Amino acid sequence: MPLISIVVGLTAGLVVWAMLEQIQSRQVNKIFGQELEAQLELRARESLIRFDRYLSSYAATTRLLANYQRLSEYLEPLFWSRETTDPPVLYKEFRPHWLPDFFERDALSPPSHVLLTDVEGRVRETYQGGEHPVPRRLAAQVPSNLLDTRDVRTVIDRLGDRLYLIVSDSVADAGGYDMGHLVVLVPVDDDFLAASQRGVDVGRAAVALVDGDDQRIVASLDTASLPPGTTLDRWHALYVITSQTLPEYEGADSNLLFATFVSQAAVEKMSRHVSIFERRQRGIAAAVFIIVFTAVIYLVSSRLNKVLKRMTRFSQRALGIAEPGFDYHGGNQLVLLEEWIQHFSQLVLAARDEMNRRHQAEMRESEALKAAMMEASLDAIVTLDQAGHVIEFNPAAERLLGHRRQHALGLVFVRECLPETAREGFSALLERSRRPDAGPQGRGELRARRADGEQVPVEISIAPIVLESERFYTLYIHDITERKQAEQEIKGLARFASESPNPILRVTASGLLVYANNASRPLLTAWAAQPGDLLPEPWRAEVAQTLAGAEQRECELEVAGQLFSLLFAPIADLGYVNIYARDITAVRRAEQESRQHQAELVHVCRLSTMGEVATGMAHELNQPLAAIVNYASGCTRRLQGGAGETEALIGAMGQITAQAQRASEIIRRLRALVGKQPPIRAQADLNHLVREVCSFVEFETRRLDLAIALALAPEPIPVRVDLVQVEQVLLNLVRNALDALEEVDAFTRQLSIRTWQEGDEARVAIRDSGPGIVPERIEELFDAFVTTKESGMGMGLAISQTIIENHEGRIWAESMPGRGSTFFIALPLAAAEAEETAQQPSQVGNSNAS
Repeated sequence: MPLISIVVGLTAGLVVWAMLEQIQSRQVNKIFGQELEAQLELRARESLIRFDRYLSSYAATTRLLANYQRLSEYLEPLFWSRETTDPPVLYKEFRPHWLPDFFERDALSPPSHVLLTDVEGRVRETYQGGEHPVPRRLAAQVPSNLLDTRDVRTVIDRLGDRLYLIVSDSVADAGGYDMGHLVVLVPVDDDFLAASQRGVDVGRAAVALVDGDDQRIVASLDTASLPPGTTLDRWHALYVITSQTLPEYEGADSNLLFATFVSQAAVEKMSRHVSIFERRQRGIAAAVFIIVFTAVIYLVSSRLNKVLKRMTRFSQRALGIAEPGFDYHGGNQLVLLEEWIQHFSQLVLAARDEMNRRHQAEMRESEALKAAMMEASLDAIVTLDQAGHVIEFNPAAERLLGHRRQHALGLVFVRECLPETAREGFSALLERSRRPDAGPQGRGELRARRADGEQVPVEISIAPIVLESERFYTLYIHDITERKQAEQEIKGLARFASESPNPILRVTASGLLVYANNASRPLLTAWAAQPGDLLPEPWRAEVAQTLAGAEQRECELEVAGQLFSLLFAPIADLGYVNIYARDITAVRRAEQESRQHQAELVHVCRLSTMGEVATGMAHELNQPLAAIVNYASGCTRRLQGGAGETEALIGAMGQITAQAQRASEIIRRLRALVGKQPPIRAQADLNHLVREVCSFVEFETRRLDLAIALALAPEPIPVRVDLVQVEQVLLNLVRNALDALEEVDAFTRQLSIRTWQEGDEARVAIRDSGPGIVPERIEELFDAFVTTKESGMGMGLAISQTIIENHEGRIWAESMPGRGSTFFIALPLAAAEAEETAQQPSQVGNSNAS
């Protein structure tokens, strides 16, 4: 009986093992298969997104190059004839100046060729970055399917025996005129794919581009493991392959697929770990079942064996039946069977709980990883259900769209986050993402609406997710406001020179005019030149001198009554000169009118001054006139009396002549001072000017019982001045001093005039002993309409300062209240004298003239 119980227990355990093998293995494999499929799909989608963003970087860089200012300026003077058959210009040993290295700055693989075409696609200029020549298909003409006049065109296609990324964008000159296209060719090889998948472990997942027609690998991330030219059938045994189309880069003749390769070894390793774990758990459970069932059957059989023995003994005693040969062992075998059954049940429950706990832990880890990706993403990520309601909203979406996550969940995305003008475009993208033949994403540029109503330009990529019978959509939203602003700024800067109202020209070191904006037409007419011509010889010399000196030069040019100021700005490192011109006709006319008004004002002030000295001048004229009358009367009387002697009469007539000359000189000086004439500068002696001014105020000095103390330099002091204007200034200062002396006692009145040379200046000091000027009035003494006289206009000193400054001199005052004032004038010496005195010490020291 015990042997039979053991056999029955083993049989029952094996049956349980077989049942668990069928049920548990099927469920574990189903869960593992679903999770593995989701992980592979996610890895393939991430690889395609990285590849797509890498291609977008090339499109953005090409757009930046097409709107580059140097390229616009380079295209401005170019004209491509349709009839020309000349081969394209080839840059092979060096990069053209209009092509900066933006690709290296953006960490992109450098292009092998850059083509510049006209509007019909004919290649005009070619930059070759390596040893391979331009593919024959694009050497002379770029097909129209690779060009787009409205947007950047990005195509991946085979040219010859190589695969290229072809990116094109339209280009315009500085005036905004469409000149053609800029075409960038980048070889798509293992380096290109490695750069697009930067940071991805090749051992975990590799990517390749596959020809959709014959299923051959065109380019791969790891050519050693996945050599180009092999078919996908060869690698199904080694890799799990996921193929996806490239809908955004249509227009190519090649039908390319983006394939993601995940090693079968890695998948089998993961499957093997799961199987080993599952078999271990199943083995433990089966062993438990076998032991339990064997023990239970053994206990039951032992118990029954004891009962049978009792019944046998009773039967034997009652009926005399022989006792069968059962093995018997003591103990309550039914109780033990019940305890083993309970223990077995606990083991099964514990195994189930352990499996659930581990599965939930794996699910939590997966959800935590997805949540971390959502939190750390720089782009907004929004998940919608099939009805368009928001079911997930990451922090970047909160910042971009202005909705809090708890408020955004459940909203209709189209109604709350898109303006009406963008809803139709979004519906088209959504519909495109639903088509099985359109690939995993619908992508385009739209305008999104924030919670506050502000609209922002965004780029949206839609990735559909199908779970059993329900469909979800994940939106990847990227804010492109800065990119749009940069594009507008680049276009604006490219047209800046052509929009300038002032002439702007560019000339090479040889004098070749390479650019001139529309405002430069008057200058081009005067020079009889057009862009592409040489400037006239004098202006070529001016350009050469500017580059040689590496400093800005300025000159003036008169064209048909217009006066232009030309600023030559050298760009030495590039070997050309920019010419900036501005029309200064109005400025010069205003300066001339200002000088005329100033001269009139000076003349009026001079007339006012002469009105004040008219009485003294009249008295001066009366003296010679009275002497003439007296001498003439005396000569008449002598001639009538017959007593006139010849010598006496000749002497009298000489006196008449001298007095008449004296009166004529007085009138001449008065007319010279009062007369209105243009400013004329001549060399004069400063001492002589001082004496002339003193002669004008002789009447007033006699009236004040005052003698002017002159301390003039012993040698002439040559100055180059307008005699009338400087005499006016000196006369104004002397008369101001005389007016100040009338306010003090007669016995304290003193007036002195001193001249001397100091360095390369001639100086005059006019000192009086009047009441002086308070310090507060000194600072505003030379301002217009400021006066200390009751009847004064306040213009004398202001005009005097203007006259002296026009002579490149200085005028200032020093005063001590109660002790008088001193006015100083400093004028530059005449040129000849200035050279001599510059090598000699000052003739007169800097003693205080006050």
